[in-house]
Amino acid sequence: MRRLVAFALAAALVVSCSSSNDSSSDTTADMVTNTTNDSTEATVETAAPETSDDPTTTATSDADPLAGRPFEVFVPSTYSSETAMPLVVLLHGFGASGIIQNLYFGLQPLAESRGFLYVYPDGTVNVIDRQFWNATDACCGFGSTVDDVSYLAALVEDVQSNYTVDPKRIFFVGHSNGGFMSYRMACDRADMVAAIVSLAGATWLDNTKCSPTEPVSALQIHGTADETIQFDGGTLFGSDHPGARETVESWSANNGCTGPETELPNLRDLDSNIEGDEATASEFTGCPATGAVELWVIPEGSHIPPLSPTFGSQIIDFLFAHPKA
Repeated sequence: MRRLVAFALAAALVVSCSSSNDSSSDTTADMVTNTTNDSTEATVETAAPETSDDPTTTATSDADPLAGRPFEVFVPSTYSSETAMPLVVLLHGFGASGIIQNLYFGLQPLAESRGFLYVYPDGTVNVIDRQFWNATDACCGFGSTVDDVSYLAALVEDVQSNYTVDPKRIFFVGHSNGGFMSYRMACDRADMVAAIVSLAGATWLDNTKCSPTEPVSALQIHGTADETIQFDGGTLFGSDHPGARETVESWSANNGCTGPETELPNLRDLDSNIEGDEATASEFTGCPATGAVELWVIPEGSHIPPLSPTFGSQIIDFLFAHPKA
């Protein structure tokens, strides 16, 4: 099943990078949607915004950032309003959707078994008719004015108003464009976000554009054979992006880490196509307790690696180990 989902996501992303208007993207979405189990999801309905003929200005309403952008909250069966739960927000890659990303990462069963509130929202549609997050100049809004920082902050606040959320354990996880957006949230809303995980994403190339008000723990996961968001940095849609190591170095500086990057002793199994525990891991030393920075490297890993059965639990372990003070 996990391999099927990885294939479906890969197909969706390939379609998203094409200028074709055929129906293959809809077919992919239908294929994965039919495998979801939404018996314990509560849909948060919001009012529709005024329409616009300009696809670069599908920004949320100034009065209500959630207008026209409904989302679902997965509530585990163990939830009690008397006990605060962590909140995990999963952000999809460019051209994908929350449903596809949820199936690829496999976090919903973990939300049930480990007890956390869980949201996997959708971005808006850009000028080439692909769903995206307006994260950095490198990825992926093509000059869009959508304020996704305000939207995601309002989403968190809306969940907090309806459920008992632990304010010290609000986490963002993202793939590719969603990884970029997770860093953007950590840059702009460090007061809200405790920790992030980015698979094949990156932070700003110009780190002066990122001014977090307090440390945010960050885990960067990246394959060395990623041809889309290159491990050593590259160009995407005509804009440069930093590499994986440059990203964590920038983030260690943001968090005020004073020590060097050191290798962690244990390998990790992240890619199911590679036998055994293949991924190396390193961390920056001298970081504040609430500002850990780690890099997990998948040797010869692609942009959309077939994830191991334990990938989800490993990233949740990282997040849960790094709450705010």
